[in-house]
Amino acid sequence: MKLLENKTAIITGAARGIGRSIALEFAKQGADVAFTDLNYDDNCKSLEKELSEIGVRGKAYPSDASSFNDAEELIKGVLSDFGNVDILVNNAGIERDKLLMRMTELDWDLVMKVNLKSVFNLTKAIQRSMLKQRSGSIINMASVVGVNGNAGQSNYSASKAGILGFTKSIAKELGSRNIRCNAIAPGFIETEMTAKLPEEIKTDWIKTIPLRRAGKPEDVAKIAVFLASDLSDYVTGQVISICGGLNI
Repeated sequence: MKLLENKTAIITGAARGIGRSIALEFAKQGADVAFTDLNYDDNCKSLEKELSEIGVRGKAYPSDASSFNDAEELIKGVLSDFGNVDILVNNAGIERDKLLMRMTELDWDLVMKVNLKSVFNLTKAIQRSMLKQRSGSIINMASVVGVNGNAGQSNYSASKAGILGFTKSIAKELGSRNIRCNAIAPGFIETEMTAKLPEEIKTDWIKTIPLRRAGKPEDVAKIAVFLASDLSDYVTGQVISICGGLNI
């Protein structure tokens, strides 16, 4: 039996990057996948096709995770279409990196809204269903810079640190109902976002990683499968760093 067979997952911001890899790994382990992006575009269509070819149900939902109303409507739609939700992966996020002296109020507010408020929105929207079924796994995508901080990323670091505190609090609130909440803290992962960095910066960064390589989205997805599955049924309130040893 596959690890996620007969389970349904919601993954926000999954049309590309780490979210897309999580969706595909979940599907390979038997889960049906509902995923979101701001717009229903070619990336969404191709992921729907890939999920179907694996042999599971996969459906894209145009939705803004930072909108409380959108989150409520998303959960209603997925429950109507799929019947239940066993796993929530709060993956949607953005960066607006600048030194504090150049950072605008909009840079701060937007990152907080998309990265942190979205986690509140989706978790609050799904909790009633999970409480009713007395089970569920919530996985929040944080970052090693939420643990250690990073110059030029005060807004991003603060949003990800907020996710860590939220994760631990929700684990304590919902644990008695068999609902688990954990966070993943990726380090330097090869995505479209990091591909835009100059080669010299990437090379210098990799030199600081004990394993001497960047991570791949699949590295993160495998840990997400573990946290979503019954293999981790006694794991909650934890932060797992996927960083090649950068966060030792």
